[in-house]
Amino acid sequence: MAKKSKLISTGALSRLLSPVRNYVIAGCVLAVLSAALGLVPYIAISEIARLIIKNTGVSYQTIWMWVFIAIIGTAVRLFFLFYSSKLGHIADAEILYKIRVDLVRHLGTIPLGWFKEKGSGAIKKVMTTDLEEMHQLIAHSLREMLAAITTVIVGLSYLFLINWQMTMVSITVLLIMFVSYKIAMRSATVHMDRLLDAEVKISTSAVEYADGITVVKTFGVGGRLLSRFDNAVKEYTNALRVWVLETQYSSAVSRLFASEVTLLGVLVITGLLLIGNGTLLVEDFLPFLIVGIGLPNTLVPAVHGSQGLRKGRLSASNIERILSLQTIDESKNPQKPKAFSICFDKVSFAYSANNDVVRDISFECKQGSITALVGPSGSGKSTLANLIPRFYDVRKGRISIGGIDIKQIGSEHLLGNMSLVFQDVVLLNDTVMENIRITKPDATEEEVQNAAKAAYIHEVIEQLPKGYNTVLGAKNSGLSGGERQRLTIARAILSNAPIVVLDEATASLDPDSEVLVQRALNTLTKHRTVIMIAHRLYTIRNADQIVVLDKGEVVEKGTHQELIKNEALYYKMWRAQSSH
Repeated sequence: MAKKSKLISTGALSRLLSPVRNYVIAGCVLAVLSAALGLVPYIAISEIARLIIKNTGVSYQTIWMWVFIAIIGTAVRLFFLFYSSKLGHIADAEILYKIRVDLVRHLGTIPLGWFKEKGSGAIKKVMTTDLEEMHQLIAHSLREMLAAITTVIVGLSYLFLINWQMTMVSITVLLIMFVSYKIAMRSATVHMDRLLDAEVKISTSAVEYADGITVVKTFGVGGRLLSRFDNAVKEYTNALRVWVLETQYSSAVSRLFASEVTLLGVLVITGLLLIGNGTLLVEDFLPFLIVGIGLPNTLVPAVHGSQGLRKGRLSASNIERILSLQTIDESKNPQKPKAFSICFDKVSFAYSANNDVVRDISFECKQGSITALVGPSGSGKSTLANLIPRFYDVRKGRISIGGIDIKQIGSEHLLGNMSLVFQDVVLLNDTVMENIRITKPDATEEEVQNAAKAAYIHEVIEQLPKGYNTVLGAKNSGLSGGERQRLTIARAILSNAPIVVLDEATASLDPDSEVLVQRALNTLTKHRTVIMIAHRLYTIRNADQIVVLDKGEVVEKGTHQELIKNEALYYKMWRAQSSH
């Protein structure tokens, strides 16, 4: 007995479709009626043939009646089919729009740790493959499956009225086909688990390789990254091979008995035997050749539909799993700070259970002051910077702004009061104007240009092919690293937020770019509460407070001069950098 798929969440599909349930049900009802009416022309032909072969005073009025029934049935069928398809696609468009919006909004509330753990491959799969499977199910598979089942039931019912022995023969062939198919698919969920897991790995490794192509070409490490992709492809291939080998015979039997030729041969042999012993009339044999022969082909959409239903359930489970991921908790009664001092009070945080990367961190950043975080790599500097905007939540202790715990401040208001400038610059595939304006969508062109001037990037922008209307991209902006960094500083200046968080903003820049970026930062940080992380200690000599971290703990606090006099870790770091 096949085990239940670990990826299927019971009722996920029903819950996701609940907003468009009425559309889906109405579309399915019309599909069922359309399928039933689709047999009317064939039944009419069978009845006309029976009348002619009987040759017992054929009534032309009866024949024309069947012709009229066939025409009306076809016309009504097309009407129902059109509106069934229309309702299915309306439901598909509405629910997929809702799911996409819900996914994007929900992903924006999930802690960043989930993205680092899962990578972009899992998101890509949900937003593309899973949504495509949902589209196929809602717009096509579900209605086609129900229509196919209806056609078989109506067709066999009609044939049963003609001759029950021949009908039982037809049912036997169809049952063999169905049973062999069920045998072939007996462990489909297990194999699909493996295939879907392998698909995620393929997608993730492909994105990883594309994102790291510069490193690959520079250091020649493509083999290592490609090996991950190769292993994922091999895993997918092996999973598919195992499934094919397991189902090759039962699948072959299923396809054999789904063939019209197989059913034709069985019906002809059985029919001739029954006619020979007087059990079956010749005119009653014709409906089985006209209606019965097409039943296996009718079942094919039902088979494909059942596969679509299975894939749709898996996709719905994947989507619901993303939508049920724990989010950053929002306060039911959010508060707004009136002051912008920042206080860390015995803060501890762990990316994984029982493994704190920062422990009992306590210090205060007074409003309008500059606090620098320094220390060896891995000491917890960036972690603290990520805790302030609640990219992660503290495990113990609290972080407050203006005396209010940041958990009691609404996320939108919290982020709206912060300018975040990181080492990794992200540019949107949009114009320079909109790239700067992202922090203040209603800003005028003059405000944007003033922010650019304050960030020492205005003249560079003016030299671009279309000035502020030049379209930039994440990897192909036409700007140098320092220019890209100054553009993000222009964003921050435009937002005019009272809190500024700088994480290694000048770490990867050449000396000339660093000078200009440092000037832009001086403009940005005036009269604001600033927390900055820097490896180059000469850039933070004038900070109001320097917090020295080591192995996740605060080991020193003070001004540059005070820490130099202490001759502890900061002094050693300063001497090491000054000697170069």
